[in-house]
Amino acid sequence: MTIEAPPIRIYTKPLCSYCWRAKLLLKRRRVPYEEISVGHDARLRSWLVEVSGQRTVPQVFVGERSLGGYSELKELDRSGELDRLLGR
Repeated sequence: MTIEAPPIRIYTKPLCSYCWRAKLLLKRRRVPYEEISVGHDARLRSWLVEVSGQRTVPQVFVGERSLGGYSELKELDRSGELDRLLGR
């Protein structure tokens, strides 16, 4: 029996360098993710601020858990915690 990794969602805006870096980190680690742009959707952007407590992008979620932005994702990867969260 294999355990399926929780889905990764990354909320982004166009032309965001930190969004690009977060996606690159996930791609290099071969972590599949769903990208959701909040750049032109005020309602989705408001929801994101409400659930994450942050006004910046990217915002990365593993399942329903908010991990934070690029800096937090990078630190989780560096410490090995990202692999644990992904069930690797």
